[in-house]
Amino acid sequence: QVQLVESGGGLVQPGGSLRLSCTGSRITFSAYVMSWYRQAPGKGRELVARIARGGSSTTYADYVKGRFTISRDDTKNALYLQMNSLEPEDKGVYYCNARAIGNDYWGQGTQVIVSS
Repeated sequence: QVQLVESGGGLVQPGGSLRLSCTGSRITFSAYVMSWYRQAPGKGRELVARIARGGSSTTYADYVKGRFTISRDDTKNALYLQMNSLEPEDKGVYYCNARAIGNDYWGQGTQVIVSS
């Protein structure tokens, strides 16, 4: 079955950076719109960033604009999220999502903790 695996989370100080990665198996990334979602403690899952097929366009949540960058490498079946200037409010579990008509896949998540 399709697998999405996130990595790169961890503990970082405020103002620091992390780069999240998502790799997929049994899936062709180029056919999917790829996204990163975040679920903070006690809250629902919310969209952080989305990248269109082929990388032609990106969408960001207002609170990450200018700090986070989403990118993809379809030759490697990989999705990335470069997170800079991290704030305590950025903490949560970050999930990779692949979506196409009739298909919606999620990874297991990677935890990000921003704390001094």
